[in-house]
Amino acid sequence: MAMTLHSPAPAAPSWTSTDPRALDVHLVRLPAAAVDALAAGDVDTARSASGLPLSDFLAADTCRRVWTIRSDQLATTPADNDWVTRVVMVGGDVVGRAGFHGAPDDAGMVEVGYEIDPAYRRQGYARAALLILLDVARAAPGVRTLRATVSPDNAASRMLILQHGLLETGEQWDEEDGLEIIFEIDVRDEVLDDQLDDRALRTALRTAEHPSQ
Repeated sequence: MAMTLHSPAPAAPSWTSTDPRALDVHLVRLPAAAVDALAAGDVDTARSASGLPLSDFLAADTCRRVWTIRSDQLATTPADNDWVTRVVMVGGDVVGRAGFHGAPDDAGMVEVGYEIDPAYRRQGYARAALLILLDVARAAPGVRTLRATVSPDNAASRMLILQHGLLETGEQWDEEDGLEIIFEIDVRDEVLDDQLDDRALRTALRTAEHPSQ
C-alpha cells in the first residue's frame, strides 16, 4: 500500500520530509543575492544575504561551479529559485547543498543534484536530502519523472539512488563531468522501498557493487 506523503510545495522556503530517516533535516532556499555571492566565492556576503551560517565548503570548486550555473539561471528565470539548489541544514549547521536543476520540463521531468560537506558525510544526510527531494517531486502536480545522473565511478551515489527506486535508463556525456549514467523514477506511482521487487533490487545492487560481473 502506498504511503500518504505530506510534503511542502516547491515554493516553500524550507523543504522537509516525514520519513524517519530525514527528520530534522531541512533543504532551505537561498535568496538570489546569496546564490550570486557564492558563485563569486564570497561566503561572507552570502552569509549576510541569507542570514545562515554558510560554510566555506559551499564556495569550494565543485559547489562554486553549481552556484555559477544557478546564478546565471536565476538572472533569466527568477521563478526557478523555488526549485533549484538549496542548502542542507541539520539543526543550526549547514551540511551541504541539494535541490533540482530547475522547474519541471515539458515532459514533467526534474533532475536532482546534491553534495554533502566532507566533514558531515557518512551520517545519512545525502539519503535524507534525496528522500526530501523525492517527497517534493511526488507532491508537485507538474512532476512526472525524477532523474539523477551519476558518474560510473561513484558507487556510493549509485547504490543510494538504486535503494530508492530509481532505475537505469541510459547514459549521457557531460562536457565537464564526462560520462554519466541516467537513473529515473516515475514519481506518480509513489514507489516506496518496500514495494520494490526484492530480486530486481538485489541484482541492481550487485551490479553497482561489481559492475564487471
